[in-house]
Amino acid sequence: MNEQIAYALQNDDVIDITTIGRKSGQPKRIEIWFRQVDGKIYITGTPGTRDWYANMLANPSIIFHIKQSATIDISATVYPINDKAERRRILSDPAIVWYHNQVDSIEDLVEGSPLVEVVFDPNAVN
Repeated sequence: MNEQIAYALQNDDVIDITTIGRKSGQPKRIEIWFRQVDGKIYITGTPGTRDWYANMLANPSIIFHIKQSATIDISATVYPINDKAERRRILSDPAIVWYHNQVDSIEDLVEGSPLVEVVFDPNAVN
């Protein structure tokens, strides 16, 4: 991983992602936050349904658009985190604190938030 990407993953928090629409089959680009927990990259949200998450479940290939400290597009695959113990561990991390303040308890996040791990495709800087 090059230095610009490593720096962005450590210091940025806002990106765009491009998913493929589960119904339209067309690319959909949105702005979203990401978080790093234990060296892994995650995308989550407050409890509820999200089109971006449904799109990821239907087609886990995304483009991760770094846009704050650099402009870099990276192909990636997302993996939903469904195991409750793993969800609790990730969603309890201090890196996720903003989300903690949006709900009554961590259990609300564990039970109802979308959560995926982002794995960058090797040598896939676009």
